[in-house]
Amino acid sequence: MWLHGDLHPANILVHHGQLSAVIDFGDLTSGDPATDLSVAWMLFPEAAHREVFWDAYGQAGADTMTRARGWALSLSVVFLAHSADNPLMASIGERGYRAVLG
Repeated sequence: MWLHGDLHPANILVHHGQLSAVIDFGDLTSGDPATDLSVAWMLFPEAAHREVFWDAYGQAGADTMTRARGWALSLSVVFLAHSADNPLMASIGERGYRAVLG
């Protein structure tokens, strides 16, 4: 499956509260869709919003969702550990970390 490969909130543009574009396809690759789906925890810290996301996606089984949650935790920890000079990425890491463990 084709993947964005670097899908996180800083690569998603929102206009008036609605998704308007996905940018930065420099890491485009093939692989497990769970890597891109991990954005659910980084973008939607509230469980109810993630449910809407999963319903809209419509193809993720329990195994994919579990892997996506693991990817979200992993990426969030990386963002927290390596973003001392980038408050936006640090905040994404913090939001994702809290959402996964919350």
